[in-house]
Amino acid sequence: MIISQTPVRMSFFGGGTDFPEFFKEHSGAVISTTFDKYCHVNVRELPDIFDYKTYLSYAQIEKVNSVDEIKHPAIRNAMKWLNLEKICLNYDADLPSKTGLGTSSAFSVGLLNALYSMQGITKTKRELADDAIHLERVLCKEDGGIQDQIAASFGGFNRIDFNSDGYTVKPIDISEERKNMLNGNLMMFFTGLSRFSFEIQKTAKHEMSKKTAELLDILKMVDTAEEILVDPNKSLDDFGRLLNETWLIKRSISDKISTNFIDDLYLRAINAGALGGKLLGAGGGGCLLFYVPEGKHASVRKALSGMLEIKFRFENEGTKIICSN
Repeated sequence: MIISQTPVRMSFFGGGTDFPEFFKEHSGAVISTTFDKYCHVNVRELPDIFDYKTYLSYAQIEKVNSVDEIKHPAIRNAMKWLNLEKICLNYDADLPSKTGLGTSSAFSVGLLNALYSMQGITKTKRELADDAIHLERVLCKEDGGIQDQIAASFGGFNRIDFNSDGYTVKPIDISEERKNMLNGNLMMFFTGLSRFSFEIQKTAKHEMSKKTAELLDILKMVDTAEEILVDPNKSLDDFGRLLNETWLIKRSISDKISTNFIDDLYLRAINAGALGGKLLGAGGGGCLLFYVPEGKHASVRKALSGMLEIKFRFENEGTKIICSN
């Protein structure tokens, strides 16, 4: 039995510049972190005694005799790619899908990590990220950027840079004390709205081609955000204010990114004391993240009393195998 554990991520700055259509021409960068909410993939060989060759348990149950019969596109394509059948696979997660936290890419990374491990193959963090990108963007033909697969695989609080030659991952040079302070000033709430990110990204991809100036502004903010984080003389409150600036630009890129309901929630949090925030993920729903100075948490929590708050801590390990026997 093999069990992989893979964290989900929150992206602070640079979202949209991780689309190959953009960064291959202009370069791109994001600042993101993984945190302590995980996807778990449990796989083992299925004995011949069963009257089916593959058993899958995720949001659905599938029992099939041919890989081609599998409905789940990532599992189907991964198994065909790795020439696998006769497996039992169970998937569970700390958070539901369609929340804007990169759960689908975390699943892809964890799925490949588990399947490779079952075959006795060890892959590096970069290899797992690259293979997950290939699985989602090429084999499954899903639109979107490539930051989620990299974040889930590497783990940690990073700046990821993109260009025509590929990408680099650099941990943000921030002290543990300062990082803990930032963590303590962030609050996340589930809007109650779920959406498939690739559906939003398909529309946004078309509209982004006409929003180069906005994306270049978003890209510049990555440098500013990193300067705030690494300079102990700068106030972390500036990080929160910058979140507000990047959100205002991002929501102008496409009318699919925000809604009147989300805009109302955002304004309520700002009026209650949040300095800034953003909708995580592609847009249209999912989770709202806010930077809230100490002393204002209770008022923001009250202003968003109808929303589920998700408490979290940053993590540094990325995907890993937690059981192998």
